[in-house]
Amino acid sequence: MSGASGAADGTGRTGGAHGSANVNGPQQGGHTVTDTRQPAQPQQPPSAYAPPPPTSAPGTGSPAAAAGVRRPRPAARTAPRTRKARLRVAKADPWSVMKVSFLLSIALGICTIIAVAVLWMVLDTIGVFSTVGSTISDATTSEQGKGGFDLVSFLSLPRVLTFTTVIAVIDVVLATALATLGAFIYNLSAGFVGGVELTLAEDE
Repeated sequence: MSGASGAADGTGRTGGAHGSANVNGPQQGGHTVTDTRQPAQPQQPPSAYAPPPPTSAPGTGSPAAAAGVRRPRPAARTAPRTRKARLRVAKADPWSVMKVSFLLSIALGICTIIAVAVLWMVLDTIGVFSTVGSTISDATTSEQGKGGFDLVSFLSLPRVLTFTTVIAVIDVVLATALATLGAFIYNLSAGFVGGVELTLAEDE
């Protein structure tokens, strides 16, 4: 009898040892084994400092009201920025240069004719032509009584305007031709040196 009870006791202990690995192990040897160990908690590092308690705003009694109030930020003064772009004139179209130079030379010729007409009227009103004309006529009068050079008739307004118009037409032709030739020369030189570089700035 004692040997049987010892065997049963040993079997129960063995079952208790194996049953301790489970939370609620099966019944072995007449004993129910229950795991009473607590599950491992994750380790939390200690905080470096404790957060300050919320303070209440003046005039309010609760911290929640103070948390909802935001102080206005001062307006930041931004200095105006300037964007710069570096460009290069690689080619000048000779046809466009010729058209622009032709129109500009025509405008310059018209301005020249108007300026000469206004200048002649001012000088004639002052009496410059009559005074200078009489002086030249007296100086060029011969001893035989022949009349001298008549400056007033030579520098009449129609003759002056005709002469100015001819000069303006020649100026239009020469300016247009020289500008077009300059465009061709610029294109040739830009192929060697890269052209004229320009720096453009834009204020924001």
